[in-house]
Amino acid sequence: MKSLIQTSTLALLAQAALVPASPAVPRQDSPYVGPENGTLVIIGGNAQDDAIYQRIIDLAGGPDAPIVTIPTADGAPTYDDDAASAATFRRLGAANVTVLHTYDPQVADTEEFAAPLRAAKGVFFGGGRQWRLVDAYAGTLTERLFHEVLDRGGVVSGSSAGASIQGSFLARGDSATNQILVGDHTVGFGFLKNAAIDQHVLVRGRQFDMFDILKVQPELLGIAIDENTALIVSKNDAEVYRGTYVIIYDGGFWSREGSELKHLPDSSSIFYFLKDGDKYDLGKRQVVVSGTTNESLD
Repeated sequence: MKSLIQTSTLALLAQAALVPASPAVPRQDSPYVGPENGTLVIIGGNAQDDAIYQRIIDLAGGPDAPIVTIPTADGAPTYDDDAASAATFRRLGAANVTVLHTYDPQVADTEEFAAPLRAAKGVFFGGGRQWRLVDAYAGTLTERLFHEVLDRGGVVSGSSAGASIQGSFLARGDSATNQILVGDHTVGFGFLKNAAIDQHVLVRGRQFDMFDILKVQPELLGIAIDENTALIVSKNDAEVYRGTYVIIYDGGFWSREGSELKHLPDSSSIFYFLKDGDKYDLGKRQVVVSGTTNESLD
């Protein structure tokens, strides 16, 4: 059964016919950890704050910007045109929202299915299990067009599973249970390179789970985001937006009150917290304070 929900289909297909399919282009040669063009909005699950959705709309270019939402991670048999927060985007004034879904990678590799992404200025991945996104879209035309949304200055966003899929390493990618951090799916879409992203971190007591991944791949930057909290990324610039906390696992430590009198564990067992408005340099792996960078390890 073909699962595809979209608006303005004929217009989108007409536009797509004029644009040749793009080859798969690995983005590992970029000097940036985040996207060289465009912006990521990575949400730690349970996204209830309208301000976060409004920020996605603004980054996409405003109310008239085409936004595509992807509900596939949820695993439901079918979806309506309100799925994956599409209804929230419309409620906040987004006038051109398309829900796009299939579980079949052969369908995802067709121009007919992927056509809405040709014009999209924003993509939003909904929650569920992130491995379903890999099974449906990895290596297809649809995945390539996700990257092209960023290449032309758009925004890629997502919550919960839609956060983890944005990393190069797929945290909690096991198809049997979400309690296995290094599972049978370990490769994400790589919008954020050399990084693993976890979600629901404080609400679910997951603050120590990232070490399961870092023991296997210690070169990765670990990022764990609490519910209703966003990390906004462009190039090497990351900023916490709204909500509670983002936890950073970079082998170092940072605190507003310093660490001279703290008794810290070794670098393989350490992390620290950033809150709304805090900024982080992904390239240098340092917190940005008052326009400068502070070394993470004091």
